[in-house]
Amino acid sequence: MSNILSIQSAVAYGHVGNSAAVFPLQRIGHEVWPVYTVNFSNHTEYPTWRGPVLGADNVREILRGMEFAFPQVDLFVSGYLGTAEMAEVVRDAVVAIKEANPQARYVCDPVIGNSEVGSFVSADIPDVYTETLIPLADAITPNQWELSLLTGRRLDPGDAAYAADAGYAEYTEALADAARSLCSNALITSVETGNPETIGMVDVASTSALRTDAPRLGGNIVGAGDLATALYAALIDVAPQQRLDHLAGTMGAMVRAVRERGLDELPLVELQECIVDPARTA
Repeated sequence: MSNILSIQSAVAYGHVGNSAAVFPLQRIGHEVWPVYTVNFSNHTEYPTWRGPVLGADNVREILRGMEFAFPQVDLFVSGYLGTAEMAEVVRDAVVAIKEANPQARYVCDPVIGNSEVGSFVSADIPDVYTETLIPLADAITPNQWELSLLTGRRLDPGDAAYAADAGYAEYTEALADAARSLCSNALITSVETGNPETIGMVDVASTSALRTDAPRLGGNIVGAGDLATALYAALIDVAPQQRLDHLAGTMGAMVRAVRERGLDELPLVELQECIVDPARTA
């Protein structure tokens, strides 16, 4: 069991941010201390959403009240931040936690946007990640679109260099090399495979790059990236192939349930056994 401090958005209805991360982390067996950056009624793709954004000073005060527990933090996870000021709060917290516990690790999900909608954050946020937060991170979890933006690299499976069977390994390594230019450990999600019927995921470590492809079951599902980051954090000490298999199995079951049954939200509680063991698909 690890003690995990997770700073992300939260909603009363549905599963995004901490509302997608906390339960899976707990279900796998970790103690979780959530800190919210917003407290909304539901995510912002609902026309009825309401609720407050917590200012950076508010979040800083919450973290100050937790400083006594910083030596106990094993893992710090950050997700959607929204402002450069909030990133500064996260940076200061990461530094303080690592000073209190040098063995603590930081998983940074650089939430910026995706290939369907582009960026949904202010223009200064990508530089905030590359200059302020990612240098402190022990692992990052960008989607492919975010990775390309953060590194300035064109990562396209349709390039001639990645054609034919040999191109699979070369393209996977190109993705891994881009990720390693930012951080030695990464999970890359929503990886374009060159096949419109599939979508990929790559687990990157300093000496390995493992990829799995799965059927593409429609467009973006809100909260899926937050869940993937939570699972990666929960399994950070598991062997890479086992971790990737677990991630692919759980995420596949969740996405299939949403698509096949027309659900509005990830069925985290219903499929909680699958979070623990993907073989237990409901």
